[in-house]
Amino acid sequence: MTGRGFLWATPGEAWGFRDESGEPVFVFGDTVYNLFGMAYCGVDVVPFLRRRAAQGFNVLRCRIPMSLYHPPEGFNQWMDRRIWAWGGSETMPLFDRFNLDYFAVVDRVMREIEALGFWVELIMEGWGFEFPFNDRQRFLPEWEELWMTYLIARYDAFTCVASWTPLNEYEYYPDGLFRHTPVADRWALRISRWIKRVAQHGHLVTAHNGPRLPPFAERFATDPGAVDAIMFQDWGTRDEHDGWLAAGIEDQIGKSLAGWTGSAVLAEWGYEVNPDLPLLIPAHKYCDADHTRRGAWRGTFCGLGIVHGFDNSWGMHAILDRDLPGLVDLLHLRHFFTELVPFADLRPAPDLIDGGDFPFGSRPLALATPDRETVAVYLPTGGEVCLRPPAPSPRKGRWFDPRHGTFAQPAEPDDGTYAAPHRGEQQRPWDWVLVLSCA
Repeated sequence: MTGRGFLWATPGEAWGFRDESGEPVFVFGDTVYNLFGMAYCGVDVVPFLRRRAAQGFNVLRCRIPMSLYHPPEGFNQWMDRRIWAWGGSETMPLFDRFNLDYFAVVDRVMREIEALGFWVELIMEGWGFEFPFNDRQRFLPEWEELWMTYLIARYDAFTCVASWTPLNEYEYYPDGLFRHTPVADRWALRISRWIKRVAQHGHLVTAHNGPRLPPFAERFATDPGAVDAIMFQDWGTRDEHDGWLAAGIEDQIGKSLAGWTGSAVLAEWGYEVNPDLPLLIPAHKYCDADHTRRGAWRGTFCGLGIVHGFDNSWGMHAILDRDLPGLVDLLHLRHFFTELVPFADLRPAPDLIDGGDFPFGSRPLALATPDRETVAVYLPTGGEVCLRPPAPSPRKGRWFDPRHGTFAQPAEPDDGTYAAPHRGEQQRPWDWVLVLSCA
């Protein structure tokens, strides 16, 4: 894999992103928040990075300061040495000094990422519920600017930097409480503009959300150009009964990104659980491979690139030599969009779906090229879909199987209605993708 230069935001074009040569970028990423910390504790991350590169991933979400713990039981299982990015300690911090041993390891991993041609979203401050980001009486604005200046000076020249994200789930600012406030919005705009002034290479500045509402166009209305892209989080359903459906993601995307004029990525819809590991984060319990797959297809059928994450590697665990089942489903999705259809030309086309009564989580989603030469319809639970005629020209229809990554059989309409193949259990019918192209 070779580098493609900087990543540029191109709102309204090519799903929002192009590389430096102008080629459209299908954002296809993985979340490995503690990658640098794992390497610092002696975990060999290079084989993992090389495997992800071979699988076609092009973006990693990584935090520079380490998360030591995530409630309720999320202590890092791999941590065998103290990780603190500054001088002093958590109880007596010296924010004017930096842990050079730790940053030497970050340097090494960044060089490997650069050589492999990945982009990496560098998260400058981790969750706001952890120290020092939850204590703005000690982590003063002067210390924050010194910290960010140091990171920019050290890493801004790397081509592999996709973006600077000031704070993961930025609404935790300033006191570590999870809720939306106008104060957090003002901070996000101010610090994003400050990063753009200080970071001279012009990398993107992105915002990652916790709360989904109010819409980002409303939140950032006073300076909409300060943030280049939203790394959007919504998990859809994740309960025992409907977790497999990942239902509602597309609806929330429509509400949260309504009127937003920047770019966006579905950067988080859960972390696929490994049932063989202790359940340290109960919210992941029903995020299985079905949730992974359906969430990904729902996001892409909103015209967004995707970044997922897996229990093995996102945070608490460092099982970097084994992939979970949903990974294969994501590779099939990537194959579909980058090799079988012209993804950069496809746009959401809800007007093609005829009829409005569908069971919960089952409403089909449509994409189409502007000339309607290519139409794709995702059926989250199979079944039937009636399409309004996309164009007068003859159509060749095929059913794509998201579980196996192949076209299963031709799709023949019956009075404008297409019926997906019958497979799967009654409780969990298979999802299918209908592809129509001009004959």
